[in-house]
Amino acid sequence: MQLQEIKGLGLTTIKYLNELGIYNVDDLINYYPFRYEILENTDPKDIQDQSKIIIGGLTENIPSVFHFNRKLNKMSFHLNTGNFIANVIIFNRAFLKPKLKIGTTITVIGKYDQKHNTITASDIKFGLINKTVIEPIYHSSFKISSSKISKLISKALPYVSITNYLPDSIINKYHFMDRKKAIQTVHNPKDKQTLNKALELLKYEELFTFMLKIGNLKNSQKKATGLSRIVPYDKIETFIGTLPFKLTKDQLKAVQNIYEDLTSSTKMNRLLQGDVGSGKTIVSFISLYINYLGGYQGALMAPTEILASQHYLNFTKLFPNLKVALLTGKLKAKEKKDIQAQIAAGTIDVIIGTHALISENSIYHNLGLVITDEQHRFGVAQRGNLKNKGLTPDILYMSATPIPRTYALTLYGDMDISSIRTMPSGRKPVKTYVKTSKEIKDVLYMMLDQIKAHHQIYVVAPLIEESDKIDLENIYQLEEKMQKAFGKICHIGIMHGKIKDTEKEQIMDKFKQNQIQILISTTVIEVGVDVANATMIVIFDSYRFGLSALHQLRGRVGRNNLDSYCILISDKETQRLNVLTKTNDGFKVSEEDFKLRGGGDIFGLRQSGDMNFKLANIKNDYQLLLKAKEDSSNFLKSPEYNLEKYNYLKNQINNSVNLD
Repeated sequence: MQLQEIKGLGLTTIKYLNELGIYNVDDLINYYPFRYEILENTDPKDIQDQSKIIIGGLTENIPSVFHFNRKLNKMSFHLNTGNFIANVIIFNRAFLKPKLKIGTTITVIGKYDQKHNTITASDIKFGLINKTVIEPIYHSSFKISSSKISKLISKALPYVSITNYLPDSIINKYHFMDRKKAIQTVHNPKDKQTLNKALELLKYEELFTFMLKIGNLKNSQKKATGLSRIVPYDKIETFIGTLPFKLTKDQLKAVQNIYEDLTSSTKMNRLLQGDVGSGKTIVSFISLYINYLGGYQGALMAPTEILASQHYLNFTKLFPNLKVALLTGKLKAKEKKDIQAQIAAGTIDVIIGTHALISENSIYHNLGLVITDEQHRFGVAQRGNLKNKGLTPDILYMSATPIPRTYALTLYGDMDISSIRTMPSGRKPVKTYVKTSKEIKDVLYMMLDQIKAHHQIYVVAPLIEESDKIDLENIYQLEEKMQKAFGKICHIGIMHGKIKDTEKEQIMDKFKQNQIQILISTTVIEVGVDVANATMIVIFDSYRFGLSALHQLRGRVGRNNLDSYCILISDKETQRLNVLTKTNDGFKVSEEDFKLRGGGDIFGLRQSGDMNFKLANIKNDYQLLLKAKEDSSNFLKSPEYNLEKYNYLKNQINNSVNLD
C-alpha cells in the first residue's frame, strides 16, 4: 500500500517521510521508536535542584510571550501544583498560548531550578497524568516531528495486514506475542511489561532472520567444491625451517589449518585473526606458497598502497624464485597493462596490490587463492568482486582487530576461524599511559628521552584541518608545536590522507630510513606499517577513538626487543582509556570495546547492511542471539522449512547479502 492512500497525508509530508527512508505503508509501520519516554508524576518529596520533573497543576495566569525574532520565542506563566507555585518557561511554544487560559489543567515536563523556583519545560501536555505513560520517540527531522510520525503510524496501522512469519514451532516454544499485537504495542505501549514482550518478539525476528542468512551461507560454503591441491607437507616444513625466526604454536596451528583446507576438496572460507604484531602476515605468505606449489595463482589485497608495497618487498625477499607482481593504482597505464597481460597469461605466480586487483581489466589465468588483509576495511561488494575473478578460489581473510571468540563464532558463523594469540618471542609489551593536556610537558620529556636514544616517534592527530565545530589538535598545529620543541635536534615529517600517494611513500621511506625522527600523522599509519626503530606513539584527543582503533595504533610500536611506549593524551573518558594501560591483549581490548560500543563497528559488518538492526543490539541481546542461532540452524534442517507458508523467510535468505 502506498503512502498517498492514507487519508489526509499530503505530498509534502510524504516527501519528508521519504527523506527518512519511508516510502510505503510497510516502511512506516516498521519504522520503530529508537527510545521511549516514561512519563510518571514526580513525587513533590523527590524534587531536587536541576532534576527532571513531570508535574501537573493549574495555570495561575495568562502566559506572557517574548519574541527574539520571527522564529524564536519564549513563553512564561505560573503553575500551581497544589504543593507550590512555580514559574514555567518554555521556548518556541507561543502557539499554545490561546489554549492556556487561567485554571487550565496541564502536565509540565522539564528541569527544576530551585534557586529561581523555575521549571524550564521541554513539553506541556494538557490534562493530568494519572498513570504511567510510555511515549514512543522516533528518529525525526526538523521538517517532521516524532509526534507527527507517531500519529501517522496510528493512522496507517488499520490499513496493513500483519501476519506472523516465524515458524509455529518457535512461536509456541517461547510463547511469543502475536506479531500484529507486537507491532501495535511498540508504537502505542500501555505498560512496560507488555512493551517488553513485544520488543522480545521483534528483536528475535531480526536476529532469527540474520542467523538464517548466516546458516544458509555456511551450508552453501560446505557444498562448494574447492580446488584440491596435492602438496607434500614436508615441503612446507622445510620452508618454515629456513625462516630466520621461529613460528609460534598458534602460527603453526594456523598454517596446518590452512594447509588442510587448501588440500581438501571443499572450498576454504577462513578468517585468520590475531593481535597486532602476532605474525599473521607470514602465515598468509606460507598460504600463498602452498597455493603456488599446488599450481595456482594467488592474490593478496591490502587496504593501502603503503602496506601493499611493504608486503611485496617482504614476500620477494622470502620467495626470490617466485614471479611476483605489485599492482596498485599509482602505476602508469603502460606498466599496469603489461602486468595485467602477464597475470592473464599465467606468467605471474603471486599478485600483491590494492583495489587495482579487482578492476575490470584484471583478468586471472588460474586464480586459486584470494587473501584480503584487514578484511573489515573492504566493502562486501569489493571482496566479492575479487572472489569472482577465479573459478572457485579459496578465501582467507585476515584481521588484526581480534573478536571475542564467542561473538566471532556467531557473527562469522559462515567462516572457519584461526586465532593467533601467542606473540613472537622477544617482544616486550608496550607500556601505555594516559595523560591530560596539563601534563604535556611530561610527555615532551618522555619524547626527548627516545630521541636522545636515537629512536623514532609517531604523533597522531585525529584531524587534518581546523574544524569550526570541534576544538581538536590538528596536524598543522601539532607540527608547529613539535618544531618548537624538537625542530633543532631532529627531523619532523607530516603524513595524512590528502597527501598524494607518491609523496606518502617518500615520507614513509624516509621514516623507515630514520631520516625523519618524528612522524606526525593521521590514522593512515594505523594498519601494518612496520618500523622497528619506532618506540613511542603519542595520540592526541585519544577519546575520539574506539579502544580497538587505539590498540591498532599502539601496534605500530613494540615491533622489536626495545622498551616501547604509547601515550594517550585526553581530558575526557580517561577511565575508559585506562583499559589500555592494563592490558596489551587485543582480545581483551576488543571484549571491552564490545561491551562499551556494541558489535557493529568492531566486526566490520555494518557496511553489509545486515548488522543495522532496527531494534536488536548484539551486545545487549546476545543471549537472544544465541537462541536465534540454534533455532535457525534447526529450522533449516527441519521439514517445516519446506512449507509454502515460510516463503517470506526463504525470500529473505535468497535476497541476503553474502557476508564474505
